[in-house]
Amino acid sequence: MTMHLKKAMIFAAGRGERMRPLTDTRPKPLLEVGGKPLIVWQIERLALAGFRTIVINHAWLGEQIEATLGDGSRWQVALRYSPEREALETAGGIVQALPLLEDNGASEVFVAVSGDVYADFDYATLNARARKLAALPEPGMHLVMVPNPAFHPEGDFGLAEGALSLETQPRFTFGNIGLYDTRMFRDLPRGTRRALTPYYRETIARGLASGELYEGLWENVGTPAQLGELDQRLRTAGAGS
Repeated sequence: MTMHLKKAMIFAAGRGERMRPLTDTRPKPLLEVGGKPLIVWQIERLALAGFRTIVINHAWLGEQIEATLGDGSRWQVALRYSPEREALETAGGIVQALPLLEDNGASEVFVAVSGDVYADFDYATLNARARKLAALPEPGMHLVMVPNPAFHPEGDFGLAEGALSLETQPRFTFGNIGLYDTRMFRDLPRGTRRALTPYYRETIARGLASGELYEGLWENVGTPAQLGELDQRLRTAGAGS
């Protein structure tokens, strides 16, 4: 079975409370590091990996996101927008966007990433994982884990021999990059606020969640200080290249 991932979703509906006052007038994914918005770094990486359709959900100041990014043609991708009057959280956002992620109701394995994450991750490496997920009789998931950052020393899930666990050591932190199957979200009514956390725990408990450890550059940009540090790091790296 040949399969090449073509669809991705970027979560961009959050309010970014810890980023205030920067996010009072600009949505968090449009905050700039290294000379371009956080979300543009992601779009570029996804386009480079062969993705052709990227769905972006938005709520807070979402019109700025659409006005800034446009239709995606400058990156040779099609950007599809899923507006939410009030942020529906991650699972709720996926359900709202299902008509944009699925073509004619056909199930789809897709990548989803938070709009405030910066990572040098190569999304093309997920194609083999996607083939395995698509072949499963039940919907599963694959999560990209990272070494525990200082702000989250306990980690989220155990990872051993490519399988995620609720108990196993060592535990790592979910890097907010995941592969999901649209079949998993069909029973949740559209417009429902729902986080992805219960889906993670249930899928892991059922033995349907694989994982990998990514140890490259990864930043979950949560505060203005983190934004400034990442900006400096990228500008320094750019000056040296």
